[in-house]
Amino acid sequence: MSTAERDTIAEPTVENSTTNRKQPFPQGFLDTISTGWAERPETLPAPREQAAFAAARRAALSAAFPGKRLVIPAGSLKQRSNDTDYVFRAHSAFAHLTGWASDSEPDSVLVFDPTDDGHDITLFFRERADRTTTEFYADATVGEFWIGPRPSLAGVAADLGIATDHLAEYSPVDGELILDDSDDLTRVVSELRLIKDEYEIAELRRAVEITANGFDDIIRELPAAVAHARGERVVEGVFHRRAREDGNGEGYDTIAASGPHACYLHWTRNDGTVVPGDLILVDAGVETDSLYTADITRTLPVSGTFTEVQRRVYETVREAADAAFAAAQNGVRFRDVHAAAMTVIAARVAEWGLLPVTAEEALDADKGGQHRRYMVHGTSHHLGIDVHDCAQARREMYYDGILAPGMVFTIEPGLYFQIDDLTVPAELRGIGVRIEDDILMTEDGPVNLSAGIPRTADEVEAWIARTQN
Repeated sequence: MSTAERDTIAEPTVENSTTNRKQPFPQGFLDTISTGWAERPETLPAPREQAAFAAARRAALSAAFPGKRLVIPAGSLKQRSNDTDYVFRAHSAFAHLTGWASDSEPDSVLVFDPTDDGHDITLFFRERADRTTTEFYADATVGEFWIGPRPSLAGVAADLGIATDHLAEYSPVDGELILDDSDDLTRVVSELRLIKDEYEIAELRRAVEITANGFDDIIRELPAAVAHARGERVVEGVFHRRAREDGNGEGYDTIAASGPHACYLHWTRNDGTVVPGDLILVDAGVETDSLYTADITRTLPVSGTFTEVQRRVYETVREAADAAFAAAQNGVRFRDVHAAAMTVIAARVAEWGLLPVTAEEALDADKGGQHRRYMVHGTSHHLGIDVHDCAQARREMYYDGILAPGMVFTIEPGLYFQIDDLTVPAELRGIGVRIEDDILMTEDGPVNLSAGIPRTADEVEAWIARTQN
């Protein structure tokens, strides 16, 4: 319903009616609005697939904090403008520990109350309002007349396998640890996600699969993007449709960076043209309804074929990605994956005469780094229910952590030669390339979950030709 349409419905006299756009409801409306509704018998659902996995995560968190009261809020709606809110997405730690995903309720709170042998765990949220209440028809934020059916305490308890209670029954307690206020609690819930369980891995595979379909959609619509004055928006919109049709949406703002825009690492304005002869860098990932997201980047020649210079840059980035993948073995440090990619990047830009020092000198941890001008970002980050997952984990568990089965992370080297960078030849300026894949560590080593999306220059050219024809 549009704002204009909503303005024609006034608030009841029992509500705050002081604003200049609200008027009292007529008495006849108030006398009849609560009558004439069919009964709504409730059939309790079976526990959702994720419920057992979430229960194991809660048990692990309980064991980490004996005797402590823990509070995990879902978060609240955030205002976009006036009385319009952003789409609600629960805090990742809340979603991870409850299994309540894209259907989470704003302002919910998961509470661990300590007992002699662990914790009693309760999920507090605002239950649906009875149709005899003014909230039902007068509150545009939570009223079912406005937003549709809302969950019941019993239904959520059965669905998630967690005891539930009305939000009004929740009371803070002195000394409790609250997520994002307590450094210890925030760290532990982040580190709980370093090793993915069976459910999480399956969801990440599904996110990658849908994302791959989204890239196919983009290639099919490249001619339309070329024809539009803001072709990058066409690319963004094509992917958004796939993400919303087959998932919950995007896991992060899509980067559709054509030509020189590809050299800006987080280009999300996506308001540029898509020009034949240029490259377009697309960094995009579908978030499933469970909130697990893919994170894939492919760099595509708009005309369907790479120029000689573009191919040279592209294949160097792929070589760096392959070196990083080879280095990603159980028992090695996470940062060694980045080091392997940077060794290739430094060697190639030195060969091209872009460095004032040798590749070996550039790789010196204290005095080097000259090659980082052309790849300033890291090569990898953990991936899961957040696109940059486990971000509050300790350094020794993350950057200096040891790779182990169940970890999922990206490998995403790149080369970026900005349009006004005078340290590179003119033929390189304005070329930006990144290749990003999602990697699962198994007992047998790394598995590229996105290997089915073409990666080599030859494969990309064949992919475009096949998909467009």
